[in-house]
Amino acid sequence: MTALPEIPDKLFFRIGEVSRIAQVPASVLRFWESEFPRIRPKRTDSGQRLYRKSEVELILTIRHLLYERKFTIKGARNYLKSGMAAEAPIEKTATDPELQMILNELKSIRQLLD
Repeated sequence: MTALPEIPDKLFFRIGEVSRIAQVPASVLRFWESEFPRIRPKRTDSGQRLYRKSEVELILTIRHLLYERKFTIKGARNYLKSGMAAEAPIEKTATDPELQMILNELKSIRQLLD
């Protein structure tokens, strides 16, 4: 599991900054705006996107769900809608050996299905 990147303490972030923080291209961020209604950056008079810190945190959560937990877009959207993201922290890891064994078995099954 990768560590969460540090988000600078400021009110607004331009798309290039968010792209660097989340380590995804700006085109991916623009696509996610169309798929996740909670991502609604403000626009400057010239049309440039300005993301709030809460949106950057949401983007990091979405990135985690899609890239690390291998959710589909629809699955991530449903997961976020259900409120489960707030209940289960991103950095939670399996410490119980039995739980780790189950997780490894599930990963093996996923690989067989791919």
